[in-house]
Amino acid sequence: MQKIKNVKEFVEKLDAAKKVNPKDLSSDQDLSIGIMNLISIEEHLMFSGAKTGKTAFYDQINQVREMRKRMMQKIIPSYEGEVWCISKHLLASSMRLFEVGTKALAAGDRELAYSLFDDSYELYCVFWGLNIGMLEGTADLKYVPKEKKAAAKTVASVSADTPAPTSVGRLKNWVKNAVNCCIE
Repeated sequence: MQKIKNVKEFVEKLDAAKKVNPKDLSSDQDLSIGIMNLISIEEHLMFSGAKTGKTAFYDQINQVREMRKRMMQKIIPSYEGEVWCISKHLLASSMRLFEVGTKALAAGDRELAYSLFDDSYELYCVFWGLNIGMLEGTADLKYVPKEKKAAAKTVASVSADTPAPTSVGRLKNWVKNAVNCCIE
């Protein structure tokens, strides 16, 4: 991975990564949160069916699952290996850690809550890094538009000497700057 010499070069690489990936990341961020909730609905339907013995809950799982799959295809239309499944589990784990963190916060355990929030966000950043091709060693596992599935092999690797020493740290910096739900 190429080292970036200064902040200007870092910003240029960040902008280049945004241009290489034509996705509307602010909408995709909202969609990813929606997908997290659809995964949770699937889980709650299963547990509700098991706890109540009412199979009507089980009967709803496929409908929600099909919707979740359609929504995931908007973010992950093309992938290699188990990227789809990894992505689903990254989102599900991120959501669960967030929920456990909110319960810890409500119980007054701020230290545990903050730690869980950090872990949740880290998994969320790994999800984006995987699906935008910014994880180290996954440059060829990138977003490929449906119309251009056969093309493109590189997404700019964003690295910096100072912002964060680890690849996950660099992902957090990138997500913070590129995946902004407040941009309309």
